[in-house]
Amino acid sequence: MTKINLRGLDLGQLETFFKDLGEPRYRARQTYRRLHRHRAREIGELRELSQSLRDRVGELAVLPGAEILHRAEGADGTEKFIFDVSGSREARLRVEAVWIVGEKRRTICISCQVGCSLDCSFCATGTLSFEGNLETWQILEQVYGVEEARGERATNVVFMGMGEPFHNYDNVLAAAHTLTDQHGSGLGVRRVTISTAGIVPGIDRFTQERQPFKLAVSLNHSENEGRSEIMSINRRFPLAELLESVRRYTGSSGHRATFEYVMIAGVNMEPEHLRRLVSIGRSMPCKINLIPLNTDLRGLRRPSSAEAESFRLGLVEAGIAAFNRGSPGQEVGGACGMLALQGDIPSVDSAPS
Repeated sequence: MTKINLRGLDLGQLETFFKDLGEPRYRARQTYRRLHRHRAREIGELRELSQSLRDRVGELAVLPGAEILHRAEGADGTEKFIFDVSGSREARLRVEAVWIVGEKRRTICISCQVGCSLDCSFCATGTLSFEGNLETWQILEQVYGVEEARGERATNVVFMGMGEPFHNYDNVLAAAHTLTDQHGSGLGVRRVTISTAGIVPGIDRFTQERQPFKLAVSLNHSENEGRSEIMSINRRFPLAELLESVRRYTGSSGHRATFEYVMIAGVNMEPEHLRRLVSIGRSMPCKINLIPLNTDLRGLRRPSSAEAESFRLGLVEAGIAAFNRGSPGQEVGGACGMLALQGDIPSVDSAPS
């Protein structure tokens, strides 16, 4: 008999699990809190349950975990982690998460897919083969694993790692709700940001469901043809259609959107690109996070500090909230666009048993 993955159940599913055991509903809340707030690693750590009940649970369920295969810390305090989230030593499902240190924030950037099905020309993750969506527990385990390794809790979580979150919508949103549940990690809902490369049906669903989390959109170009050249997803969901979807979000939610804009010299930083980006910024409540290119794929060039600052000032002087987010973690391959499983990772054959 296949055992139930206890860590993968939401509160309602846990209630059903304990109901089937003839136990009251509050056992589910106790277990959920122990799993997601206190981060129990073994069924024996479910301390609110009697020993006999823990034994019964252990006969039916398991608590899989993720293994840290590699970690590297940069001089700026950013640390990259490579996880095996397979829950088994028989195969590797490797993803990356990044701990980012700010003046007042401790942010974890997490992955939602193994590899990525998109092919953005500036992103190293797109060079990996796509191996599938992560389950909810595998997403959560990145947060729990990083926090345990660091010995501190994050103030923010961003779904900006490997993969497209809206191609794994249900698992991503389930993880976000667990992270913000009062019985779970208890993060504020506005402390969680979900990013998308521009999956219009996902944005519309996010809007219609009135999801409380922050929305970020990887824009990266202000012209339709230019965006199609560096982001193939734009051929499916053209820029005008994407922007209209984001306007529906801002109009319905009352929240501003965040646009992420990777600055690529000679590609998306010319005066006409700036003018169009200003027009976009004025068309809806938003802020623009500028990110200097961190890869050298396809011969693309990172802008100089002067070029990046000139572009930012052009937005600010036009009244747009624009910020250069820099490249935290660049030296350890953990900056935006660099997640490509680079590190000293043991093979399955060489891993200790």
